[in-house]
Amino acid sequence: MKHSNEIAIPALLEVDDQVLSRFGALIGKAGISRVVLFFGDGIRHLCEPQIMESLKEQPRLEVLDNRDVLDNSLESITSTAFSLPAHTEAVVGIGGGKALDIAKYTAFLNGLPFISVPTSVAHDGFASSGCSLYVQDRRTSVPARMPYGILVDLELIRSSPVQFLYSGLGDIVSKIPAVIDWRFEESHGLTRVNDFAVMMAKKSVNSIVRMPYTDIREFFFIKEIVDSLMLSGIAMEIAGSSAPASGSEHLISHALDQLVEKPQLHGIQVGVAAYLMCLVQEHRVERVRKFLTGTGFFDFVATLGMKREDFEQAIELAPSIKPSRRTYLHLPEMRDKALRLLRSDETLQRILS
Repeated sequence: MKHSNEIAIPALLEVDDQVLSRFGALIGKAGISRVVLFFGDGIRHLCEPQIMESLKEQPRLEVLDNRDVLDNSLESITSTAFSLPAHTEAVVGIGGGKALDIAKYTAFLNGLPFISVPTSVAHDGFASSGCSLYVQDRRTSVPARMPYGILVDLELIRSSPVQFLYSGLGDIVSKIPAVIDWRFEESHGLTRVNDFAVMMAKKSVNSIVRMPYTDIREFFFIKEIVDSLMLSGIAMEIAGSSAPASGSEHLISHALDQLVEKPQLHGIQVGVAAYLMCLVQEHRVERVRKFLTGTGFFDFVATLGMKREDFEQAIELAPSIKPSRRTYLHLPEMRDKALRLLRSDETLQRILS
């Protein structure tokens, strides 16, 4: 039987310093002449001066609309999507995850290319086809389309708050237990693993955890964070699902979002849960512990006051987040093991109160 699989990958890609000052030239090079700009909340003053100055050098490039976006409810985005100016050729999202999701889904609804300009790299959403939106007041993951372009100004990323960098590291590490969960599901006949997607997911994490650098603001380390998260996004596109990048560790984080009054950043929660699941799966524990210790991730987490009791409740709730899946945490004995390790592992004892 013949099987075919078409995947979308970014056609426009630039990851370097001074990218914002070349914004107009990069968009023009892609053959796009009419764009709409969506800025995230509080982002405009960081990016707009360089972007607008660069556009002066591209007289054929016209900004049809330039707005701030905040509301990522499906109702608001739908209203925005169908009020775009006529002849719009691309939607550009500039900011954090919320702004990028709004721009991405607006572009998707209009069948337009989406160009992602992240101001932080707290997770792989800037390079993936998925969106996190509010649907009937509930945070929901919905499919959209891979970005046509990704423009990352590393100077801007380096100057972002440290918690966003650590969140990105946590999201990268999560690919290790996620792949094991995916193969675990396949062994139970519930899914079929795409080996190329697995290779990409492994590459996304191996390329950074094996680096000799641990200074998270060093140029090459920041670039590796961005590259790793982009590879993760492509792995999900290849798989046609989030499975190569999201397993039981993400279910714990989603459960924490429901249980905790003020959840931490997604990647922070995921990073802690990923370490726990590596312990449960007995896979690459020392490598992950060394990396998260050496980069200062664990020391940072120790300052946040995250509670062991919240993780205990999240472990019990996790299987109900996605009952159709079968990760390690969907087995009662593995949840019991996770609870024991949560109380006995020295690192987890140190960073959780």
